[in-house]
Amino acid sequence: MLVEDIMSRDPLYVEDSTFLTKARQMIRDNHVRGLPVVNSKGAVLGIVTNQDMLRVTSTKSNVTISGYVVPVPTVTGQMDILDAAKLMLKEKIALFPVVESETKPKLVGVVSLLDVFMNIDLGIVPEKPVSEIMTTKVVTTRPDDPITKIWDLMVEKDFTGLPVVKDGKLIGMITRFDMLKGTARISKESERRSVDSKQMPVEKFMSSPLFSVKPDDSVRKATELMLKHDVGRISVVDGENLVGIVDRNDLIKSYLGER
Repeated sequence: MLVEDIMSRDPLYVEDSTFLTKARQMIRDNHVRGLPVVNSKGAVLGIVTNQDMLRVTSTKSNVTISGYVVPVPTVTGQMDILDAAKLMLKEKIALFPVVESETKPKLVGVVSLLDVFMNIDLGIVPEKPVSEIMTTKVVTTRPDDPITKIWDLMVEKDFTGLPVVKDGKLIGMITRFDMLKGTARISKESERRSVDSKQMPVEKFMSSPLFSVKPDDSVRKATELMLKHDVGRISVVDGENLVGIVDRNDLIKSYLGER
Protein backbone atom coordinates (compact mmCIF):
# COMPACT_ATOMS: atom_id res chain seq x y z
CA MET A 1 0.00 0.00 0.00
CA LEU A 2 1.27 3.46 -0.91
CA VAL A 3 1.11 6.79 0.90
CA GLU A 4 -1.31 8.12 -1.74
CA ASP A 5 -3.76 5.36 -0.76
CA ILE A 6 -4.12 6.54 2.84
CA MET A 7 -3.05 10.20 2.93
CA SER A 8 -5.43 13.06 3.67
CA ARG A 9 -5.88 15.13 0.52
CA ASP A 10 -6.52 18.88 0.56
CA PRO A 11 -5.29 19.06 4.17
CA LEU A 12 -5.50 21.97 6.54
CA TYR A 13 -2.34 24.04 6.36
CA VAL A 14 -0.98 27.43 7.34
CA GLU A 15 1.39 29.91 5.76
CA ASP A 16 4.47 31.01 7.64
CA SER A 17 2.85 34.44 8.03
CA THR A 18 -0.15 32.96 9.90
CA PHE A 19 -0.70 34.30 13.40
CA LEU A 20 0.23 31.87 16.16
CA THR A 21 -3.14 32.23 17.85
CA LYS A 22 -4.92 31.14 14.68
CA ALA A 23 -2.67 28.08 14.19
CA ARG A 24 -3.24 27.05 17.80
CA GLN A 25 -7.00 27.38 17.38
CA MET A 26 -6.93 25.33 14.15
CA ILE A 27 -5.01 22.53 15.85
CA ARG A 28 -7.32 22.57 18.85
CA ASP A 29 -10.62 22.83 16.95
CA ASN A 30 -9.75 20.20 14.35
CA HIS A 31 -8.05 17.81 16.77
CA VAL A 32 -4.94 17.37 14.61
CA ARG A 33 -1.38 16.62 15.73
CA GLY A 34 0.04 19.34 13.52
CA LEU A 35 -0.26 21.45 10.38
CA PRO A 36 1.96 21.73 7.29
CA VAL A 37 3.50 25.16 6.84
CA VAL A 38 4.00 26.62 3.37
CA ASN A 39 5.44 29.85 2.04
CA SER A 40 3.62 32.38 -0.13
CA LYS A 41 4.38 30.26 -3.22
CA GLY A 42 2.90 27.10 -1.72
CA ALA A 43 6.23 25.33 -1.15
CA VAL A 44 6.39 23.21 2.01
CA LEU A 45 8.63 24.62 4.74
CA GLY A 46 7.86 22.14 7.51
CA ILE A 47 5.16 21.66 10.13
CA VAL A 48 3.91 23.19 13.36
CA THR A 49 2.72 20.70 15.99
CA ASN A 50 0.53 20.58 19.07
CA GLN A 51 3.75 20.13 21.04
CA ASP A 52 4.91 23.47 19.66
CA MET A 53 1.65 25.00 20.87
CA LEU A 54 2.36 23.78 24.41
CA ARG A 55 5.80 25.42 24.26
CA VAL A 56 4.34 28.77 23.32
CA THR A 57 3.84 31.17 26.19
CA SER A 58 3.06 34.28 24.17
CA THR A 59 -0.59 35.32 23.90
CA LYS A 60 0.11 38.28 21.61
CA SER A 61 -2.14 38.23 18.58
CA ASN A 62 0.52 39.63 16.22
CA VAL A 63 3.08 36.81 16.66
CA THR A 64 3.41 34.59 13.57
CA ILE A 65 4.40 30.93 13.41
CA SER A 66 7.49 31.62 11.28
CA GLY A 67 9.73 31.09 14.28
CA TYR A 68 8.04 27.83 15.29
CA VAL A 69 8.26 25.88 12.03
CA VAL A 70 9.82 22.42 12.41
CA PRO A 71 11.68 21.28 9.26
CA VAL A 72 10.70 17.68 8.47
CA PRO A 73 11.29 15.24 5.63
CA THR A 74 8.67 15.35 2.92
CA VAL A 75 7.37 12.24 1.21
CA THR A 76 5.63 11.57 -2.07
CA GLY A 77 2.48 9.60 -2.68
CA GLN A 78 4.52 6.80 -4.23
CA MET A 79 6.31 5.89 -1.01
CA ASP A 80 5.29 2.64 0.69
CA ILE A 81 3.34 3.37 3.88
CA LEU A 82 5.56 1.12 5.97
CA ASP A 83 8.65 2.99 4.80
CA ALA A 84 6.89 6.24 5.69
CA ALA A 85 6.01 4.85 9.13
CA LYS A 86 9.62 3.83 9.77
CA LEU A 87 10.77 7.32 8.80
CA MET A 88 8.22 8.98 11.08
CA LEU A 89 9.27 6.80 14.00
CA LYS A 90 12.94 7.48 13.29
CA GLU A 91 12.40 11.24 13.12
CA LYS A 92 9.93 11.17 16.06
CA ILE A 93 7.43 13.11 13.98
CA ALA A 94 3.76 12.11 13.91
CA LEU A 95 2.96 13.46 10.46
CA PHE A 96 4.69 14.34 7.20
CA PRO A 97 3.61 16.68 4.41
CA VAL A 98 3.13 14.86 1.11
CA VAL A 99 4.49 16.75 -1.88
CA GLU A 100 3.87 16.46 -5.59
CA SER A 101 7.39 15.19 -6.29
CA GLU A 102 10.93 15.46 -4.96
CA THR A 103 11.56 18.38 -7.31
CA LYS A 104 8.15 20.00 -6.82
CA PRO A 105 7.57 20.68 -3.10
CA LYS A 106 3.93 21.66 -3.60
CA LEU A 107 1.68 20.34 -0.84
CA VAL A 108 -0.79 17.66 -2.01
CA GLY A 109 -1.59 15.91 1.26
CA VAL A 110 -0.59 14.81 4.75
CA VAL A 111 0.19 11.34 6.07
CA SER A 112 0.38 10.52 9.76
CA LEU A 113 1.15 7.62 12.05
CA LEU A 114 -2.58 7.58 12.78
CA ASP A 115 -3.26 6.97 9.08
CA VAL A 116 -0.83 4.03 9.19
CA PHE A 117 -2.40 2.71 12.38
CA MET A 118 -5.92 2.91 10.93
CA ASN A 119 -4.77 0.75 8.01
CA ILE A 120 -2.97 -1.95 9.97
CA ASP A 121 -3.66 -5.49 8.76
CA LEU A 122 -5.04 -7.08 11.92
CA GLY A 123 -4.30 -10.50 10.48
CA ILE A 124 -0.59 -9.76 10.78
CA VAL A 125 -0.65 -8.14 14.23
CA PRO A 126 1.22 -10.47 16.59
CA GLU A 127 -0.49 -12.46 19.33
CA LYS A 128 2.38 -11.90 21.77
CA PRO A 129 1.40 -10.39 25.13
CA VAL A 130 1.25 -6.66 25.69
CA SER A 131 3.75 -7.07 28.53
CA GLU A 132 6.50 -7.56 25.91
CA ILE A 133 6.06 -4.11 24.36
CA MET A 134 4.55 -1.92 27.09
CA THR A 135 6.36 0.88 28.87
CA THR A 136 6.72 -0.17 32.50
CA LYS A 137 8.23 2.98 33.99
CA VAL A 138 5.02 4.96 33.72
CA VAL A 139 5.02 8.62 34.67
CA THR A 140 1.70 9.52 36.27
CA THR A 141 -0.01 12.56 37.69
CA ARG A 142 -2.48 13.15 40.50
CA PRO A 143 -5.88 14.78 40.01
CA ASP A 144 -4.92 17.64 42.34
CA ASP A 145 -1.62 18.44 40.59
CA PRO A 146 -1.61 21.98 39.13
CA ILE A 147 -1.93 21.96 35.37
CA THR A 148 1.25 24.03 35.04
CA LYS A 149 3.27 21.12 36.45
CA ILE A 150 1.95 18.71 33.80
CA TRP A 151 2.21 21.32 31.07
CA ASP A 152 5.93 21.76 31.83
CA LEU A 153 6.44 17.99 32.08
CA MET A 154 4.86 17.36 28.68
CA VAL A 155 7.01 20.04 27.10
CA GLU A 156 10.22 18.83 28.74
CA LYS A 157 9.73 15.09 28.18
CA ASP A 158 7.63 15.24 24.98
CA PHE A 159 4.81 13.19 26.52
CA THR A 160 1.55 13.02 24.59
CA GLY A 161 -0.51 11.77 27.54
CA LEU A 162 -0.27 10.77 31.19
CA PRO A 163 -2.41 8.49 33.39
CA VAL A 164 -4.08 10.18 36.35
CA VAL A 165 -3.85 8.15 39.56
CA LYS A 166 -5.54 8.69 42.93
CA ASP A 167 -4.82 6.53 45.98
CA GLY A 168 -3.06 4.04 43.72
CA LYS A 169 -6.11 3.68 41.46
CA LEU A 170 -6.23 4.77 37.83
CA ILE A 171 -9.01 7.35 37.38
CA GLY A 172 -8.30 9.16 34.13
CA MET A 173 -5.93 10.25 31.39
CA ILE A 174 -4.70 13.69 30.44
CA THR A 175 -3.43 14.40 26.93
CA ARG A 176 -2.07 17.34 24.96
CA PHE A 177 -5.46 17.80 23.33
CA ASP A 178 -7.19 17.82 26.71
CA MET A 179 -4.88 20.62 27.79
CA LEU A 180 -5.22 22.67 24.62
CA LYS A 181 -9.01 22.37 24.66
CA GLY A 182 -9.33 22.78 28.40
CA THR A 183 -7.11 25.82 28.57
CA ALA A 184 -9.37 27.74 26.22
CA ARG A 185 -12.50 26.68 28.11
CA ILE A 186 -11.18 27.29 31.61
CA SER A 187 -9.50 30.57 30.68
CA LYS A 188 -12.91 31.94 29.75
CA GLU A 189 -14.34 30.67 33.03
CA SER A 190 -11.43 32.21 34.92
CA GLU A 191 -12.04 35.59 33.30
CA ARG A 192 -15.56 35.53 34.67
CA ARG A 193 -14.59 34.35 38.14
CA SER A 194 -11.18 36.07 38.50
CA VAL A 195 -9.46 32.70 38.97
CA ASP A 196 -5.94 31.88 37.81
CA SER A 197 -6.54 29.11 35.24
CA LYS A 198 -2.88 28.07 35.38
CA GLN A 199 -3.41 26.80 38.92
CA MET A 200 -6.40 24.68 37.99
CA PRO A 201 -5.99 21.00 38.96
CA VAL A 202 -5.46 18.20 36.46
CA GLU A 203 -8.91 16.76 37.19
CA LYS A 204 -10.45 19.78 35.45
CA PHE A 205 -8.72 18.76 32.20
CA MET A 206 -8.48 14.96 32.28
CA SER A 207 -10.62 12.68 30.15
CA SER A 208 -12.46 9.48 30.92
CA PRO A 209 -13.66 6.73 30.60
CA LEU A 210 -10.48 4.74 30.55
CA PHE A 211 -9.65 1.79 28.37
CA SER A 212 -7.21 -0.81 29.60
CA VAL A 213 -5.84 -4.28 28.98
CA LYS A 214 -4.11 -6.85 31.16
CA PRO A 215 -0.41 -7.69 30.79
CA ASP A 216 -1.15 -11.07 29.25
CA ASP A 217 -3.66 -9.71 26.72
CA SER A 218 -2.38 -9.86 23.16
CA VAL A 219 -0.97 -7.00 21.14
CA ARG A 220 -3.76 -7.72 18.67
CA LYS A 221 -6.41 -7.17 21.34
CA ALA A 222 -4.79 -3.89 22.36
CA THR A 223 -4.71 -2.78 18.72
CA GLU A 224 -8.38 -3.68 18.20
CA LEU A 225 -9.36 -1.81 21.37
CA MET A 226 -7.52 1.34 20.36
CA LEU A 227 -8.97 1.22 16.85
CA LYS A 228 -12.50 0.71 18.19
CA HIS A 229 -12.38 3.61 20.64
CA ASP A 230 -10.06 5.88 18.63
CA VAL A 231 -7.61 6.47 21.47
CA GLY A 232 -3.87 7.02 21.26
CA ARG A 233 -2.84 5.05 24.35
CA ILE A 234 -4.25 2.53 26.78
CA SER A 235 -3.24 1.57 30.28
CA VAL A 236 -2.07 -1.89 31.25
CA VAL A 237 -3.46 -2.95 34.62
CA ASP A 238 -3.04 -5.93 36.91
CA GLY A 239 -6.18 -5.86 39.01
CA GLU A 240 -6.43 -2.20 40.00
CA ASN A 241 -2.69 -1.61 39.77
CA LEU A 242 -1.24 0.30 36.85
CA VAL A 243 1.74 -1.70 35.54
CA GLY A 244 2.33 -0.19 32.11
CA ILE A 245 1.11 1.84 29.19
CA VAL A 246 0.97 1.16 25.45
CA ASP A 247 0.58 3.79 22.75
CA ARG A 248 0.16 3.77 18.97
CA ASN A 249 3.89 4.03 18.41
CA ASP A 250 4.51 0.87 20.46
CA LEU A 251 1.91 -1.02 18.46
CA ILE A 252 3.18 0.23 15.10
CA LYS A 253 6.76 -0.72 16.02
CA SER A 254 5.56 -4.20 16.94
CA TYR A 255 3.60 -4.42 13.69
CA LEU A 256 6.59 -3.33 11.61
CA GLY A 257 8.65 -6.02 13.29
CA GLU A 258 6.33 -8.64 11.84
CA ARG A 259 6.72 -7.42 8.25
